Amino acid sequence: MKLAIGCDHVGFELKTDIITYLELLGHTVQDFGTQSAKRVDYPNYAAAVAEAVVTQKCDLGILICGTGVGISIAANKIKGIRAVVCSEPYSAKLSREHNNTNVLAFGSRVVGIELAKMITKEWLAAEFEGGRHQKRVAMIGQLEVE
Repeated sequence: MKLAIGCDHVGFELKTDIITYLELLGHTVQDFGTQSAKRVDYPNYAAAVAEAVVTQKCDLGILICGTGVGISIAANKIKGIRAVVCSEPYSAKLSREHNNTNVLAFGSRVVGIELAKMITKEWLAAEFEGGRHQKRVAMIGQLEVE
């Protein structure tokens, strides 16, 4: 899978570790920054990753900031993005199975590297179930049009 990843300055160190982990799992990773711990504005990186996902340059996206909240809110402003912020693996898995999420976010101040790996692994391994969930995902998409 080709994955887009991005972060702000607070998520930089964890992003570096997650890229290494993703590559060990056999994924291709496109890093949209930031490239240091120098203070930056997370909406720029959320938008870059989200655009890569909606234009299908990347299959899925991962975003990291202090809590995962701000960067996921910014990503969700891009039409076609269903970003979820998770601090445990079960919600990450169900977000893919039930909501067909295409961007995962977490916070470097909330989860450590090992928990971030578990969250990421569960999210990537899960698949959208469709069925009764398809109607709801379509309804979410309709909200972007209205």
